Amino acid sequence: MLSDFERVYKFLKNNYNSDHFNGYLLPSFYEYAHTHSYFDHKLTHRFGLWEENSDIVGVACYEMRLGECIMAVKAGYEDLYPEMLTYGEKELSEEKDGSHTLTVYSTDKQGLDDLLTERGYEVCDTETITIYPYEKGFKELPLPEGFSMISLEDENDLKQIHACLWKGFNHGPNPDDDIDGRLLMQSAPRFNKELTTVIKAHNGDYACFAGMWEDTQNQYAYLEPLATVPEYRRMGLATIALMEGMKKSQKYGAKYCFGGQREFYGIIGFENVGKRIMWKKTWG
Repeated sequence: MLSDFERVYKFLKNNYNSDHFNGYLLPSFYEYAHTHSYFDHKLTHRFGLWEENSDIVGVACYEMRLGECIMAVKAGYEDLYPEMLTYGEKELSEEKDGSHTLTVYSTDKQGLDDLLTERGYEVCDTETITIYPYEKGFKELPLPEGFSMISLEDENDLKQIHACLWKGFNHGPNPDDDIDGRLLMQSAPRFNKELTTVIKAHNGDYACFAGMWEDTQNQYAYLEPLATVPEYRRMGLATIALMEGMKKSQKYGAKYCFGGQREFYGIIGFENVGKRIMWKKTWG
């Protein structure tokens, strides 16, 4: 793990902004990403930190691997963005066949549009940022007959977790043997077994998995991952597991939860609060 991981985490936590969401570099996502099997741990030394009086005031890093750049600064230090972008192009871009490519992730309220346009970046994709305000209450749906709901405090079967997430993210019917990847995900300093909700089928299979992360200081919860095994879809399991996870996070002070951009989230009550924008540039 990045040697400055905790320092960066605290910086993101102390400078969380509910308007532009730190460029969507949420503290909870930052921690989750560092335990993801797709995350490139070997190159985190390329992350850039900007300091003043030994305190971090800015960070530039990738989301999962080279070729990506997210920038976050302390309020009042926005003038660092041009320097940070130059750094990102040098240290975080992906090089292939003599060309460099970099995709910069920002939010619609972060104020990077002019800078990125001037530097030759073009929008290549956008995603909706959604939250579920807890003041709306929580949908109460009954579990289908024969199903039960547990947390990882009750039971933590790594093989079942792996099978559920493998199938739930449509990787195919036969999971590989990367059980260590599931152990890695549970190694995060603030991973909370109680907040993770699993729905078991009548045969003992894990049918649905809803991970939940909390930021008590900023009073939000972050959903990741959420997956349902294909044969158990269209039964309301994801909604039930997600609502249970949000209710549990409320006990830790959360007032809203970040969700995804699929139609499912809007149907169950998540609201659009902004956009995440991907800007791409390729140069020789």
